[in-house]
Amino acid sequence: MSAQAQPRTRTRSGTGKRPTKAQRQRRRKVLRRRLMLLAFALAAICVLGIVIVRPFADKAVQEIALPLRHEDIIRQQADAKGLDPSLIAGVIYVESRFRDQTSVAGAKGLMQILPSTADYIARKSGGTAFEQGDLATPQINIAYGSWYLRYLLQHYHGNELLALAAYNAGEGKVDQWYREASARGEDFEAATHIPFPETRSYVGTVLEMRSRYREEYGRELGI
Repeated sequence: MSAQAQPRTRTRSGTGKRPTKAQRQRRRKVLRRRLMLLAFALAAICVLGIVIVRPFADKAVQEIALPLRHEDIIRQQADAKGLDPSLIAGVIYVESRFRDQTSVAGAKGLMQILPSTADYIARKSGGTAFEQGDLATPQINIAYGSWYLRYLLQHYHGNELLALAAYNAGEGKVDQWYREASARGEDFEAATHIPFPETRSYVGTVLEMRSRYREEYGRELGI
C-alpha cells in the first residue's frame, strides 16, 4: 500500500515578512539622507567646475570680443618707435580684427598697409630687401604700420586725431582739411572738420579701442 503524498507547506523566512511601518519610515529617511548627500555632492562638483573653468571661459569670451595677438611684436615695435602699444593694438583691431587679410582696395595684413605706402616705408626705413609678400608676416606688417604711425604723429606734431585720420584717409586729404580749418581760424576737430563719415568713425573707434586694450591687456602689452 503506497503512502499518500502529504501536501507541502510553505514557510515564510525572516526576509519575506512585510516590513513594519516603523521600518518603512526608517528606510525612507535613509533614502532621503542619501539623496540629499548626493545632491550636495553634485552641487559641490558644479561649483568647483565653475571655479576652475570660469577663468578660461572668460578669457575665451574676451578673446572673441577683444582679440589680441602678437603682443610681443607690438611691445617691441612700440618701444622701438616710441609709441603707445595700446594705440598700435587699437589700430590693428579696427583695421583687421587681428586677422591677416587683404582689403578690396589692396591694403594688406594686420595693419592694412597699401602696397604704395609699404614701398614708401621701405625706402624711408632702409628695407632694401622688402617684397610685397612680406606684409603677410606679422613682424614686418606691424613694424611697417608702427613706422607709419610714428611718421604721421611727427608730421602732425603729436596730434593723434590728425595722425589717425591720415592713416585712414591719406595724408594729402588731412593736410587739406587742416589747412581749410586753420584758414578759418578754427581748431581742428573730428566732428566738424573731417567730412568723411568713415574716417570720423575710424578715429573715434581707434581711440576707444586703445582705452579698452589698456584696461583689458595692460600686462600683456607691458603698460
